[in-house]
Amino acid sequence: MGMEHLSCSALRSGTHLGLKEIKVRKETEEEEEEEPLSPMARMFHEPQSNIYAILIVGFKSPIDPHSFKANLVETLVKHPRFSSVQVSKFHHKLVLYFCFETNQIHQVADGGEMKWVKTKVDIDNHVIVPMVDQHQYHMDMASSDKFVQDYVANLTKTQISMSIPMWDCHILNLQTSDAESTLVFRVHHSLGDGTSFMSLLISCSDELPSFPEMKKPRSAATGRFSIWLGRCWNLLFLTWNTLVDICMCVATAYLLKDTETPLKAPSSSVGFSSKRIVRRTFCLDDVKSVKNATNTTVNDVMLAITQAGLSRYLNRKYGNQICKTTQNGEWETNLPNNIRLTATLFINMRSSPGIYALEEIVKKKSKAEWGNKISYVVFPLKIALKANPLDYLKDAKATMDRKKATLEAQFRLFMTKVFVKFYPTKLAAFPSTTMWFSNVAGPQDQISIFGNPVTFLASSVYGQPASLTVHILSYAKKINVALSVDDNTTLNPYELCDDIEEALQLMKNTIIKVKGSIK
Repeated sequence: MGMEHLSCSALRSGTHLGLKEIKVRKETEEEEEEEPLSPMARMFHEPQSNIYAILIVGFKSPIDPHSFKANLVETLVKHPRFSSVQVSKFHHKLVLYFCFETNQIHQVADGGEMKWVKTKVDIDNHVIVPMVDQHQYHMDMASSDKFVQDYVANLTKTQISMSIPMWDCHILNLQTSDAESTLVFRVHHSLGDGTSFMSLLISCSDELPSFPEMKKPRSAATGRFSIWLGRCWNLLFLTWNTLVDICMCVATAYLLKDTETPLKAPSSSVGFSSKRIVRRTFCLDDVKSVKNATNTTVNDVMLAITQAGLSRYLNRKYGNQICKTTQNGEWETNLPNNIRLTATLFINMRSSPGIYALEEIVKKKSKAEWGNKISYVVFPLKIALKANPLDYLKDAKATMDRKKATLEAQFRLFMTKVFVKFYPTKLAAFPSTTMWFSNVAGPQDQISIFGNPVTFLASSVYGQPASLTVHILSYAKKINVALSVDDNTTLNPYELCDDIEEALQLMKNTIIKVKGSIK
């Protein structure tokens, strides 16, 4: 094999590089049954998708490291996932992958069945307080913002040792444009999903905040025959959509590929490269005004402005940064025809969706389950320039409604459970899409963590096999859009944020014009 086919090679610990086998300390006082990792948790350990979640929290006051550590011991450390290590059932070893494209060694699981094993937590191994020169960044908010952003980017080049529980906190006592201090909470995604981490967050807050209610669609009151006929039609529609999506699932894994655009990852080893996480804050009321006027959802609106922003961004890139306008003031299209651009869109699979207190979510047989209770669907994005900005919203809603009327997410979760455990194939791996998309509802009220008021929340990931990930997280009256961008692509995250923000403003202005014309 030539070097181009060996972008990553596996090395067993204890055999190469002088690495010793990792030994795990178990609690001897209280023997507990070791729980295996779920199939979805194991997917987050695959070589091409060794994924970490990042939660960035801004505070109104500086963080006292000693008090913060003491509070963590009384809250987060008591959770079994944050006081356990992950070990292989048979070997208790790691696999190290050396990526020739990034010249880095990456630690992943050895492919065997893994289990959670209780261990003692040394809090000093999990709370990092880097030295920051306050005078250097005093009164220079742009530089301090960039310092935090660069710090997180450098963090994406590193991993947490599997010899300890896979989480850590980084305290940055540096004034930025929207906070007096910043906490960067990093955790391996195998420990849980976004809903789990939100539950963990509110368990550390001083008061239990409220979260958006998950409303169920109401069915119109009609006769029994009409109800029966509607259910039969829905069942047929669901069956047909599922069969089509299963075929597309196989085709996407082995045949169909996204168009090579400036957004596409340059190689299959994108999961090993560092990421730059850029966030932009929107007014939640602006999003809700569009939602209410169009009878859609917040998720529909966020998907629509993402789709519109990507279309504007790519049109500019294909036009070499030049966008000519027509006589009507509209942009001339530079986009190629029939661009295929898909996103891996994550779905909450809990029987009782919503955010719950940690005490409720860790109970046995609780409806609010802890862990990676998620699946995903492949969401096609329509890349085109549209004269009416609300057409993006119509497309996003139609596609999302179509994805709700299928069992694609359940099928992919079933494939994960079967193939990850017995026979790894492409059907048990994350699809090769251009981007990822995730939307998590945060607290509706402002919260304080360990007595320190929170100014903003933002979440993202790194290690994912996609060059672009869009994470949506709402908090109080704000909604944060965080872009996780592969450093090896030509994608400019700041320009893309501008385009997404402009797309929301155009939709809002269009609705105002329509309302004005009706009056």
